[in-house]
Amino acid sequence: MAAVLLIEDETLIRMMIADMLVELGHEVAGEASDLGSGLAMAMSAECDAAILDLQLGRDSSEAIAEALQLRGIPFVFASGYGADGIPEQFNGRPLLQKPFPLDALDHCMGTLLGQGSNAD
Repeated sequence: MAAVLLIEDETLIRMMIADMLVELGHEVAGEASDLGSGLAMAMSAECDAAILDLQLGRDSSEAIAEALQLRGIPFVFASGYGADGIPEQFNGRPLLQKPFPLDALDHCMGTLLGQGSNAD
């Protein structure tokens, strides 16, 4: 089980992802819907991993990604637009293409946490 920080600006999508994480046996360490609160959580939350919506309204989540990287917290970008818009310095980071199924989230979490997928 991992504590996961969830940064997503769409309330219904955030709730769905939170439910999926719980279903997979993880805990939601915190939720944010905008750049300011997401950045504050990224700098202080006790978490094992994070899921970042690539675009938070008009803002990019790049600053949140940088804060998590400085703390050594693994993260994945989630986007409905594919890899377009991923800041160059984060090319190669895992990407969840929204909407994503439960098994894709499980595989991604296993990759982030270095333990492979739990769903076989």
